[in-house]
Amino acid sequence: MGLNRRHFLAGAAALLAAPRVAFAGAGGERRFVFIIQRGAADGLNTVIPYAEPAYAGLRGALAIDPEAAQKLDAMFALHPALPGIGELYRARQATFFHAVASPYRDRSHFDGQNVLETGGAAPFALKDGWMNRLAGMLPHGAHGAHEAIAFAPTLPMALRGSVDVASYAPSALAQPNEDLLLRAGQLYAQDAQLHALWSAALDARRMAEGAGAAKRQNPAELGRMAAGFLARPDGPRIAMIETNGWDTHSGQNNRLATQLGNLDQLVGGLRDGLGAAWRQSAILVATEFGRTVAVNGTGGTDHGTGAAAMLIGGAVEGGRVVADWPGLAPATLLDGRDLQPTLALDALIAQTCAELFGQDPERMARALFPNGARAKPLPRLLKNQTG
Repeated sequence: MGLNRRHFLAGAAALLAAPRVAFAGAGGERRFVFIIQRGAADGLNTVIPYAEPAYAGLRGALAIDPEAAQKLDAMFALHPALPGIGELYRARQATFFHAVASPYRDRSHFDGQNVLETGGAAPFALKDGWMNRLAGMLPHGAHGAHEAIAFAPTLPMALRGSVDVASYAPSALAQPNEDLLLRAGQLYAQDAQLHALWSAALDARRMAEGAGAAKRQNPAELGRMAAGFLARPDGPRIAMIETNGWDTHSGQNNRLATQLGNLDQLVGGLRDGLGAAWRQSAILVATEFGRTVAVNGTGGTDHGTGAAAMLIGGAVEGGRVVADWPGLAPATLLDGRDLQPTLALDALIAQTCAELFGQDPERMARALFPNGARAKPLPRLLKNQTG
């Protein structure tokens, strides 16, 4: 046929998917989703310290009116663009964490995301991701993990490593017809390696069809699609979803409101799509670092340090804001400009995963963050699990 089979596989796979959602298989009934906010999301205007005396003055025109926000407690309020997540907080299914940071302090997106995703103490200190190591600690499901599949040229760093994982997302291209798929299957039938890869790709495609995969990347549809994978008895139990566009150097108020509204829809789609599996699920939302406390000259904020994180789901012991609040007075700021971090993101991730999957917390922390300092435990994050 004059056809390079390996190039054909890559091209055919591109018809099926694009790189936005990545999955790893793990046994049990509990589900874990990590939503990364790439670009350094502004925690101070997401979980707003409205009672902090210095907040309004430092933020100027960017300060969120506390009367328009959703009051969480006597100190903090939630951005008005997060009504669905606010409902989950009131239902005790969401906890917010403030003044959170990874060990990274130098304000480069590229390096900061590498530290967040690998779990290293410095950029490129580790070559695999903490989610891949997490997948390796968990027993595989009875129907086998959907792991040896990559529909995209790259996999998120958090999921790279020795454990085979898969990535999938709906494509904007026309879907291949059944005749093309049949011919491709016949082409690879005698090639052990490519036949296995092609079969795995078709398995993911069928699962996506069952999940109602849509071509458009509407956040709610993306959430429902991801949930369709996770809710299946033979589906993955760990997922990562990438969100971009959080780098708000200018015009922040409108841009952040749009981003948060999309996040709210994404989480709502996950909740709706998971159905009964929602009560066994935990969604962690985090960013590589925060933004400066003071507004800049273009109606935005610059790269900072301390940020906010969210833990959402039916498995979450919610209705709380967890913060060892450092304050925003000049003497308390890191380098005179950033929210001082007082809570280790590593510790939040490790404790969440240990509680969710019934693992020893110290073993989990050592596996996910082998070079990290051991932080004191947080208050219990999840409800007692029975499944």
